[in-house]
Amino acid sequence: MSANADARARHWEKTRNLTILVLIVWFILSMLAPWFADSLNSMTFLGFPLGYYMCVQGSLIGFVALIWFQNWRQDGIDDEFGVADE
Repeated sequence: MSANADARARHWEKTRNLTILVLIVWFILSMLAPWFADSLNSMTFLGFPLGYYMCVQGSLIGFVALIWFQNWRQDGIDDEFGVADE
């Protein structure tokens, strides 16, 4: 395997692992938090039941943070392998 092909394979491996991580966090925020909302409601956050807060506000904040993290990390991966946009 040439050096260029090896670098592309490592770039794809890091990109794939980042995508898997982001999808796992997305699944937790979008599926598991609402699934366990009744259990989470035994705790409060800012005066609201935690399950309610996570379903209506917390998950949205989490999604925005997740998008920011993915873009920031992908830029780092692209810079590392010299394929970043100028």
